[in-house]
Amino acid sequence: MKHDKELIYLDHAATSWPKPPEVLEAVMKAMQEEAANPGRGSHQMAVKASRVLFDTRKQLAGLFKIKNPNDIAFSLNTTGALNLAIKGYLKTGDHVIATAVEHNSVRRPLEYLKRTRGIEVAYIETDSEGHLDASRVREAIRPNTTLIVANHSSNLLGSILPIADLGDIARSHNLRLLVDAAQSAGLLDIDVRGMGIDMLAFPGHKGLLGPQGTGGLYISPEVDLEPHMHGGTGSQSEAPDQPSIRPDRYEAGTQNTPGLGGLRAGVAFVREQSVSRIYEHEWQLSQLMIEGLSRINGVRLLGPHAGQPRTGIVSFLVGQADPSETAFILDQHYGIAVRSGFHCTPQAHQCAGTSDTGAVRASVGCFTTKEEVEALVSAVREISLHY
Repeated sequence: MKHDKELIYLDHAATSWPKPPEVLEAVMKAMQEEAANPGRGSHQMAVKASRVLFDTRKQLAGLFKIKNPNDIAFSLNTTGALNLAIKGYLKTGDHVIATAVEHNSVRRPLEYLKRTRGIEVAYIETDSEGHLDASRVREAIRPNTTLIVANHSSNLLGSILPIADLGDIARSHNLRLLVDAAQSAGLLDIDVRGMGIDMLAFPGHKGLLGPQGTGGLYISPEVDLEPHMHGGTGSQSEAPDQPSIRPDRYEAGTQNTPGLGGLRAGVAFVREQSVSRIYEHEWQLSQLMIEGLSRINGVRLLGPHAGQPRTGIVSFLVGQADPSETAFILDQHYGIAVRSGFHCTPQAHQCAGTSDTGAVRASVGCFTTKEEVEALVSAVREISLHY
C-alpha cells in the first residue's frame, strides 16, 4: 500500500526539483513583462527580453570564470550543446579521445561521425568505481588527435574525473578539451581558463536549478565551430550565411526567454549559496546514503567508496531484484522517486560490471534532507527482505 506522504524526490541527476521560488517568479515575470523576441526589435519589451539573455550570460560567466559572456551559446539542454561542439568541431580523419563513462549525448554523436565523416574514436576505460587515470589519455594521443572529450562526473557512478589534468594534457599537445558538465555545473568549481577547458556543455535544469529546456555551450574565443542550425538571428540579416559574431552565430531562431530568465535566477541562487556549500551538503547526504545502504545484506553499491570525493549520485542493486522493479516499488509503495535502467551510459555499466542488469540510481540535490535519505535506506531495507 502506498504511503500517505509527499513525494521524496531523489532523481536530481535527471532534473533538479523543486526549484527555488525565485526561479518560478522569474519565469512568470518574463512571460508577463519580457515576452517579446530578444534581439529582434528596438521596442521596450524586445530590449527587456534581450537584457534577460545578456544578464543570464553574465551570471553564467561569473560562475564558470568566463571572460566574455558572449562566448556562451544557449541551447535546449546539454545534449544540444554537445552536438554543437562535436559536430561543429570534428572533421574527416580526426581522432578523438573520450572516456568509457560518457553519456550517450557524447557517444552517439561520435559514433555518428565515425559512420559519416570517418573520424576515429578511442574510449579510455576507468576502473570499476569510475576513476580515470589521466596518463592513459596521454598514451592514447595520435598524430591526428584533435579533441579530448570527458564528463566532469559520471551520471552513473558519481565519480569525479581529473579535468584539470586533462586540460594540461590537451594544452601540452595542442588539442582541444570538451567537458560535459551535466552532473557538475552548480556543484563543482569550474574555471574554464584555469582548468584548460576549451568547450563546456552544461544543463540549466539540473544543478543550476533552472527550468527544463535551458542549457548552453561555452566556446573558447580560440575555437570556431560550424553552426549546426541556420536561420534568423536578428543580426547581419542581409547576409546569406550565419553571422560571424557571437553568440548569434550559434543561436538561430527565437530563444527561450522565460526559461533563461528562470535560469538566471537559478544561477544567482547557486552563486549566493556557493558551489562549495552545495557540494558539501550533497556529499554529506551521499555519505549518509552509502553508510546506510552498505549495512543492508544483498545491496551492492557502485561508484567511489565511502569518504571519497563524488557528486550526489549513489547507484545500487538490491539482491537479485530487477532494478526497474526496485524503482517501481520505491515509487508506488514508498513515494520515493529514483531512476532505474542503464542511464544512457552503457559503457559505464561495463566498467562497473552491471551491463547485464543496469542499476537503481538515487541522486540528491541542494534541497534534499537527511530525513529523506534515511527514508530511502529504510525502504530499501524492507525491500531487501524479499530478495
